[in-house]
Amino acid sequence: MADKVPVTVRTRKFLRNSLLARRQMVVEVIHPGRPNVPKAELQEKISKMQRDGDWMADVAVNCCPSPHAQMYKVKDANTVFLYGFRTQFGGGKSSGFGLVYDTVNDAKRFEPKYRLIRQGLVEKVETSRKQIKEAKNRGKKVRGVGRRIARHKAAKANK
Repeated sequence: MADKVPVTVRTRKFLRNSLLARRQMVVEVIHPGRPNVPKAELQEKISKMQRDGDWMADVAVNCCPSPHAQMYKVKDANTVFLYGFRTQFGGGKSSGFGLVYDTVNDAKRFEPKYRLIRQGLVEKVETSRKQIKEAKNRGKKVRGVGRRIARHKAAKANK
C-alpha cells in the first residue's frame, strides 16, 4: 500500500559539467506517508521522466516540471547515479545528489568503482584474506616510495 502513495521529484542547482560528460543536480523527493523511496525506483523515474518529457506519465509519481527538464535527456537508466540521500527529520522529504552521464562509458570512466559495483555495471573482484595479508606484509618490508611498487608487484604475483 505504501508503494501506491504518490511521490514528487524535483531538481535544483542543475549544472552541466562538460569536462566529466555529465549533468549534476540536487534531487529533492517529497514522499508523504512513505518512510523513503528506493534509489532504484528514483533512478527509473528520473530516467523515464527525462526520456518521455511527459511529466504526468506515471500515476504513482508526480514529477514537477523543472526549468532544466529538457537539458538532461536520458538514453539509458544506467547513466543515472543517485547518492547521498538524507531524510528530513519528521520524514516525508528526502534530498540527495544526482548525476546523469552522457553515456555508460563516460560513467565507467569517471564514477568511483564502488558506485559502479552498486549499480551493477562492474563485477566486484574477490580476493582472499590470505592474499590481502601477504600483500600487506610484503609492503611492510619496504620503506618509502618503494612500498607502492612492492604492493603493485604483490598484486601482479597474485593474478
